[in-house]
Amino acid sequence: MAWLGSACLFAGLLTALYAAAASLWGARSGEWRWVASGRRAIFALAGLLAVAFAVLEAAYLRSDFSFALVAQNSSEATPAFYKLTAMWSSQEGSLLLWVFLLSLYASTVLLLVRRRLREIVPYAQAVLAVVAAFFLGLVVFAEPPFATLASPPADGNGLQPLLRHPAMMIHPPMLYLGYVGFSVPFAFAIGALASRRTGADWIQATRRFSLAAWSFLGFGIMLGALWSYTELGWGGYWAWDPVENAALMPWLVGTAFIHSVMIQEKRGMLRVWNVSLIIGTFVLSLLGTFLVRSGILDSIHAFGASTLGGPFLAFIVAVLAGSAALVVSRLGDLRSQARLDSLLSREAVFLANNLVLVGLCFVVFWGTFFPLISEAIGGEEASVGPPWFSRYTTPLALVLVALTGIGPVFAWRRATWASLRRALVPPLALTAVALAVMLALTPAAESVPSLVMFSLVAFVLGVVAQEYWRGVRARRVMAGEPWPVALVALVGRNRRRYGGYIVHAGIALALLGVAASSAFVEQRDARLVPGQSTTVGDYTITYREPIARVLDDRSGTGAPLTLGARLEVEKDGERFVVEPSRNYYGASRPDPQAPLRSFFDGEATSEVDVRWGLLRDFWIAAVPDLQTLEEPIREGDERFASLGSDVGGLLVAALAERFANTASPVTVRALVSPMVAWIWIGGLVAVLGAVIALWPAGRRPLGGVYAARVGRELREFARA
Repeated sequence: MAWLGSACLFAGLLTALYAAAASLWGARSGEWRWVASGRRAIFALAGLLAVAFAVLEAAYLRSDFSFALVAQNSSEATPAFYKLTAMWSSQEGSLLLWVFLLSLYASTVLLLVRRRLREIVPYAQAVLAVVAAFFLGLVVFAEPPFATLASPPADGNGLQPLLRHPAMMIHPPMLYLGYVGFSVPFAFAIGALASRRTGADWIQATRRFSLAAWSFLGFGIMLGALWSYTELGWGGYWAWDPVENAALMPWLVGTAFIHSVMIQEKRGMLRVWNVSLIIGTFVLSLLGTFLVRSGILDSIHAFGASTLGGPFLAFIVAVLAGSAALVVSRLGDLRSQARLDSLLSREAVFLANNLVLVGLCFVVFWGTFFPLISEAIGGEEASVGPPWFSRYTTPLALVLVALTGIGPVFAWRRATWASLRRALVPPLALTAVALAVMLALTPAAESVPSLVMFSLVAFVLGVVAQEYWRGVRARRVMAGEPWPVALVALVGRNRRRYGGYIVHAGIALALLGVAASSAFVEQRDARLVPGQSTTVGDYTITYREPIARVLDDRSGTGAPLTLGARLEVEKDGERFVVEPSRNYYGASRPDPQAPLRSFFDGEATSEVDVRWGLLRDFWIAAVPDLQTLEEPIREGDERFASLGSDVGGLLVAALAERFANTASPVTVRALVSPMVAWIWIGGLVAVLGAVIALWPAGRRPLGGVYAARVGRELREFARA
């Protein structure tokens, strides 16, 4: 079946090139039939890539090791879930996923706008087809996912152990849904520039795609942080890794874009800024894809060095240069007659919000690429660590949260001091109460930035609650509905606005978790033997006994051997048991002269034990000391190496029993992290808000109390 997948990819490349050519010819000649033909070619491309995707997934499920990709990162023993998701753990498979998602996005948006934006759509269609053709060129000529092996192995290498985590296997598709999703507003922005239709029509047509891409990318970042926290065994969730930063940068600029386009829709302002933001977001999305594949920066998330760095960099430069040239050539069409009326306006707050977000992105960009910059300037590679990032991102984040709270209380065009006083007094009172409580509980000198962040989060939540309360109260006066009914109806009639408020609340809660867990975390590293104890915070940890399990991996990754410790934890008279461990997977190519040594020299992963809580988490990891097994390993390799795999499993089981029955030491790392769970709770709240904002409004009966609004709403609907 590999031939079918390869044929679909080659046909898809030809189809994408045809779609681009037909769309451009239709745009230049004015013959709509060519544009329609290009659109149908995009639909056909989605079908071809769906077949190719299904062929590869079927090969993984069947464990067909004649496919080089399947043999490389799957095996008979790999659990079914990881077989299904192993495709995007490879470079070739992830590129196929990227272009497949692009074809789905492109087909969806072209289906939705097939009778609108006749001047913009042909160019946007051509841009989407060109991007698809680039990625298809990579998977056809550089990294073919359907390469086969002349002599298939009996079993595959298996999925890389660090990736055997549900969050990590869902994380890449979420990131790609974000990266690829931004190609839609980018393509329509280019179409608007090319056709000189630079109003807000292209923004309104792609609004939901922008928000969906932003939501997917944010959700992917959140899953990556969860994987780091629960899998890597170091206790953190964000290390300012280059690939982590590469995902954060388009999310920051995309956030600025989502806010900034509201000004263009309301006032017709910031046209140059908005097209520049979406171009920057898409280029940064390509840059994130490039960093994973180029090998120019070291990262645990990267595929390593490859031959794709050159083509990717050339494509990024071409996109950036071509887009910039198009913007410069259309400056006259992008000029707006409207001006900023007052600094006391929502427009001014949104503009300040944009500048802070772009500033954050610049800081992250500079820190990420500083090793390359320092090498180019001084000839010596140097890097910056988390303290450097925190020094510059913390004040910007504080300003950003403050602006998030201030924005909703300002009116469009101009706000009065009197209206601001009325709107700000309740949230500021809540902020003062929160600050007083925090000062009473925590010495101010311990972490001033964190205390400021707590206060600002209280301010944001107060503003959001006030906006909901005012809206519900007004609706109850107008319609006489009960509070719950009024709340649902209020959100249903303006989902974009009130869903956005929930997003703001979610981001504030996530930052609350970041501030608390960063400033007040307590950590203890200790080497223990059975019977010994150590403390971290208010917790006392006692090592009761070592544990060993063979072919009983409770995390479901298929690890053949698990070694760890059973620990009793006591706090305020309450006891519970935790069992942090380490999974051992064996070497993919064991040394026939030292099979046991090879087994323990292979991949190993930490299986941490976390007791989640709203106020604090207890997190613990353990690394078993294998010194007690050194002599048995040496003797086993000397006596039984000639027997090969016939007794290898029995020897590993015997070693596991030896470990469990010996007073084997372990090294534990224990953390008490205040409110760290709110990072993911806040993220889920933000996703809920985004879903509300994205959800299409249904038909509603028009009551008498809304009759005065009918004309305005119908006009807004017609413009959308």
